[in-house]
Amino acid sequence: MIEDLQVMLDEEQEQMVSVARAPEPRNTDSFDYTNYHTISEIYSFQDMLVAENPNLVSKIVIGQSYEGRPLNVLKFSTGGTNRPAIWIDTGIHSREWVTQASGTWFAKKIVTDYGTDPALTAILNNMDIFLEIVTNPDGFYYTHNNNRMWRKTRKPNSGSSCVGVDPNRNWNAGFGLPGASSSPCSETYRGPKAESESEVKSIVDFVKSHGNMKAFISIHSYSQMLLYPYGYTRTPAKDEAELHSLAKKAITDLASLYGTRYTYGSIIDTIYQASGSTVDWTYNQGIKYSYTFELRDTGRYGFILPANQIIPTSQETWLALMAIMDHTYKNPY
Repeated sequence: MIEDLQVMLDEEQEQMVSVARAPEPRNTDSFDYTNYHTISEIYSFQDMLVAENPNLVSKIVIGQSYEGRPLNVLKFSTGGTNRPAIWIDTGIHSREWVTQASGTWFAKKIVTDYGTDPALTAILNNMDIFLEIVTNPDGFYYTHNNNRMWRKTRKPNSGSSCVGVDPNRNWNAGFGLPGASSSPCSETYRGPKAESESEVKSIVDFVKSHGNMKAFISIHSYSQMLLYPYGYTRTPAKDEAELHSLAKKAITDLASLYGTRYTYGSIIDTIYQASGSTVDWTYNQGIKYSYTFELRDTGRYGFILPANQIIPTSQETWLALMAIMDHTYKNPY
C-alpha cells in the first residue's frame, strides 16, 4: 500500500536528475543498469549493443508508434534463416518502468552469457531471440515528461477527449468480451477494433510473417505472477498441463535466488478476466509457450518500484526466462 505516492514520485525524479548529470556511457559496459532511463537513453544503448556485437545482435524496426517513434526489436542470432525463435517484450504498459529496465539488462546478459553459459549458448546456436524493450514508446515518453502513471498508447480517440488504448486489450483474441472496457477514458480501453494500435499491429505482422515463433513472453509489472492463457475464457488451454508444470519450474528457479514468491496459473484464474490480451493471441496463433510475467512487487511500491530493485528483479526473472527458453529449445514442436 502506497501511503504517499507524491513523495515516491519526487524521490524517483530526483534520482533520474542525478543520473542525467552523469557522463554519457561510452559503451554497454558503462551503461548504468541500476537506474531508470529515458527512451533516448535506451535507444542509444540498443545501438551501442549492436555496434559492439555485430555477429550476434542486429536491430530491426518493425514499425512506428502513433507519434512516429521507431518500434525497435533486437535480434540475437548466430546465423541461419527463419530458425525457430523466442520473443520477449517489455513495457507494453508504459508506467511499468522496471520491465524496460529489466529488458535492457536481459539484452546485455544475452551477449555476456553467450559462449560461457552452456544452456544459453545451446539455445542461441539453434534458435533466435527477439527482444522488444520499449513496446509502447509514446506512452513511455509520456511517463517521463507528463504523467508517470500513464498506461496506454497516445493515439487520440475519435469523439472523445480521452487519449490512448490499452495495448494489452487490443489483440484479436476474445476482443470485446468482458475483461476490457469500451470506454475511451478507461485504463483498460480496448480500442475501436482489434489491432487498431500500430504498436500491436506491428508485432502481429512480424509474428505472422516470421511463422516460426515457438515461445512468446510478455513482461509486465506488478504482482509477482507468471500467467499463461487464457484470459478471456475459462476453457482451459489444450496445453494447460505442460504450461502449468513449466510455470512451476520457472517460478521455483526464480525464487531460488532471493526467495521472491510468485503465484502462477491461467490469466483468468490467477488475476482476472482479460480479453484481447497479447499471450491469448499468440497462443491462438500456435505459439505454445506463451507467458506473461508480472514482476515485483505485490503492491508496496507498485509501479514506482525503487531503482535499487532493478538488478535483483532482473537477475531472478532471468532464471525463470531461462527455464522457459531451455524447455522450448528441448521440446520442439
